Amino acid sequence: MTDFSSLTGVVGGLVDSGAEIGAGLSVWQDGREVVNLAAGTRNAAGDPWELDTLVMTYSTAKPFAALAALTAVADGAIGLDQPIAEVWPEYAAHGKGRTTMRHALSHQAGLYVFPEEAASIDALDAAALIDSLARATPLHPPGEGIGEHALTYGHLLDGVVRHATGETLADRFGALAAQSGWDLHLTVTERDLARVADLAYLEPGWREAHLGDPTNVLGAVLGRPAGVLDLDVVNSRAWRTGSFPAIGLHATASALAGFYAQLLDEDGPVARRLGPVLHHEYVTTQATGRDLVLGFDVGWTLGFQRDDIEIGMGGVGGSSAWLNFDRGQAVAYVTRGLKDHERVDVVSDELDRLQSEGS
Repeated sequence: MTDFSSLTGVVGGLVDSGAEIGAGLSVWQDGREVVNLAAGTRNAAGDPWELDTLVMTYSTAKPFAALAALTAVADGAIGLDQPIAEVWPEYAAHGKGRTTMRHALSHQAGLYVFPEEAASIDALDAAALIDSLARATPLHPPGEGIGEHALTYGHLLDGVVRHATGETLADRFGALAAQSGWDLHLTVTERDLARVADLAYLEPGWREAHLGDPTNVLGAVLGRPAGVLDLDVVNSRAWRTGSFPAIGLHATASALAGFYAQLLDEDGPVARRLGPVLHHEYVTTQATGRDLVLGFDVGWTLGFQRDDIEIGMGGVGGSSAWLNFDRGQAVAYVTRGLKDHERVDVVSDELDRLQSEGS
């Protein structure tokens, strides 16, 4: 049996070196949690990171936004290959009438960035952002390209779900999370606010580097609406209790990794909620090729990135969660220190070393 105790030193070393300021790590092996670590602090006051500390994890949210939308498909409110405009007529504007739920869920809808009008919309005005997507012109016809819908993903799905069911995406996910016992939140309740860690920049210029050129369509991906990389916005009570479902997941490491540990289980909570056919669709690669936003080849399922080795999703800033097929190993690393993914790479390298020593 693998001894994972070295990971305590690895994560502690990241904190000691200044490469990390506050993080959680969870590893599940063959359906059982074998590592659950808390390191560093959760705010500038120096309060220690606890095992139940929640932190916003940016795009690790996307599989959960997708799952919430798929519950509407499972309930018959809309079909996976049904045009969105059949439940949301306004969305048909500017050639989007053929866009289906499958296109939206697999990053093929062509709305990689909110339209220019969104630059003046408050980031927490969900209704206005959703309406702006209905009026937007896609960068290509649906299904004829792929590119991560970095900020638009959640509002696009939320718009469909609202029109098809009368409920918000966050509410549907909240009901499923409560039923399944997941400590995962697309919106944080008042009772959980005290557990949330404050995000902080770990390197000068991180925000500016990720905003890019606002005059370039793809450069504006993270800049419309304004504020999603600003600490005074994302650390606010209004943000945490609001909803920005493409990036707004607040999670513990243990809950994230635990979700992935059960993801493929045919008797698990995801499969039970979606049914076998839709569960298979959720985790199966739907689109492959060069992602026009990320700039490299990727395989998208209905919410996850997937290759021959892993299925998972990372977020800008450094948090990530995944399931390694060969090892039967689910891992989540969540952090409040906004930087790159080098810390995840350090953890992953140590897991590789332990695997090689044990084989």
